[in-house]
Amino acid sequence: MRIAIVENTEVTHHGQLGVALHEAAAVIDLYKPFRDGGLPRPGSFDALVVFGGEQSALDDATHPHLAPLAGLMAETAAQGTAVLGICLGAQLFARGLGAENRLGVAPEFGWVQVERLASDPVLAPDPVLKAAPEVFPIFQWHSDTFSLPPGALHLARSQGAAIQAFRFGRAGYGTQFHFEASCAVARDWLRRFPEACDAMSPGWSGQIEAEAAAVGRAADEHGLALARAWVALI
Repeated sequence: MRIAIVENTEVTHHGQLGVALHEAAAVIDLYKPFRDGGLPRPGSFDALVVFGGEQSALDDATHPHLAPLAGLMAETAAQGTAVLGICLGAQLFARGLGAENRLGVAPEFGWVQVERLASDPVLAPDPVLKAAPEVFPIFQWHSDTFSLPPGALHLARSQGAAIQAFRFGRAGYGTQFHFEASCAVARDWLRRFPEACDAMSPGWSGQIEAEAAAVGRAADEHGLALARAWVALI
């Protein structure tokens, strides 16, 4: 399978998703439109992944690729091809589907408890989210959020952000939480961006190891289970 991965920042960890993709022997085409504006050509991939970044989903003035990327995600999912947006990727996916982006109103950082929502009783359990428990810890780093896109199924929520995950169509997923972010990824983020981490959660640099021991290892397991479940849909 051929996977188009769009990165939106200089430091992007594929983390647990990368593990699942390599297990499936995926061929990865990597795009960095924040450098050159280049995006995948529609129909040139079996699945599309869009990772996070420091910009907002509405920063078109400084990142003109955002609007066409949001449109590409929506169009791809509407055709039944697998799409995954994580954090900023989810916000862009929601934008492309006609949701409202809400900036700076829902800050969350660190390992946060997320509640998986029950699917419509007429439908089978969601094939990806059912890989996680009803309540599970997972890593977060964001300040923005969005409304549920028209026609999307609401899959998860947290105390700080109502829309934590949604599905559109057969295999179009947006997750506000960073299920790719293992403990190793979180440690590297702290190493690279200590001021930004402590700005989001004062004192976190001194708490990370205790939190990792308490919930981080379980979050790693849940993140990999979610990644494998999405990859299975491709």
